[in-house]
Amino acid sequence: MLAKVADALPTDEGFLFEPKWDGFRALVFRGADQVYLQSRDLRPLNRYFPELEKALHEALPKGCVLDGEIVVARGNGLDFDALQQRLHPAASRVARLAKETPASFVAFDLLGAGGKSTMELPQAERRLRLERLLGKAKAPLHLTPMTRDRAEAEQWLQAFEGAGLDGVIAKLENAPYQPGKRAMLKIKHVRSADCVV
Repeated sequence: MLAKVADALPTDEGFLFEPKWDGFRALVFRGADQVYLQSRDLRPLNRYFPELEKALHEALPKGCVLDGEIVVARGNGLDFDALQQRLHPAASRVARLAKETPASFVAFDLLGAGGKSTMELPQAERRLRLERLLGKAKAPLHLTPMTRDRAEAEQWLQAFEGAGLDGVIAKLENAPYQPGKRAMLKIKHVRSADCVV
């Protein structure tokens, strides 16, 4: 499920608001014996994030599928440059960076549980099930914050700027998961500059 750009937070009722993370969008498939990390464009990510593969294997129950974001947190915020460095062809560098700049996974949707799809369920129900699943999650696995309060989402939009977060995502609470469709809204920080060349 993708997001389309909006100029402002929606004023209509029925939206769930979440931070928009600045990382690599990824799906996590927890099978019977292994964890598979996949990018939005279907590329395997396991070799770049061995620390996540191990941690997610231990933390997640078999048969679940999560949608979320891989991020690297450093100092007072997220470090997208450090995250990009993790995509390196040399196994020795990948191993070193896994220790120096470990990644985290921030889950924001539950696509499957107990080996069954949850994609047809409304967003609010998927969120409730995700909260139950990750209620006691520990780093490097995190549950993204969520609010129904537009005023709180507006505060997030202001407070998160500069911390490596891109803005706020708005999701209709009664909508099913819609793969490949722009069914969410993203409200991003806007910066402008006048330049003379």
